[in-house]
Amino acid sequence: MDLKKLKEDSMEIRKLYHALEERYHLEKWSIEEDALAFLTDAGIVGRLTMDNQKRWPSITQDDLSMKIGECVWWLAVLAERMNLDFENCVEKFIEEKMNDLK
Repeated sequence: MDLKKLKEDSMEIRKLYHALEERYHLEKWSIEEDALAFLTDAGIVGRLTMDNQKRWPSITQDDLSMKIGECVWWLAVLAERMNLDFENCVEKFIEEKMNDLK
């Protein structure tokens, strides 16, 4: 999947979640709430990684690969909601690191 398609699909999923938030909480989550949800999921990735590496048993049955995917999804959503080009963010980071480390 290319980053443009990832972003488009991510925003479609986020739109559906916004509808649920509006139904249950009368408003959609703020960007800050999205960022907190991402950080929560990133923490779960850390815990599941420790479990995967037999360094700490996990108390959750979450799937590590799904949580990693969810974190990427959140990053695409956050970039879009803050008017940043997700593709450009990733490409710029990779390019800079490749240049810095060569």
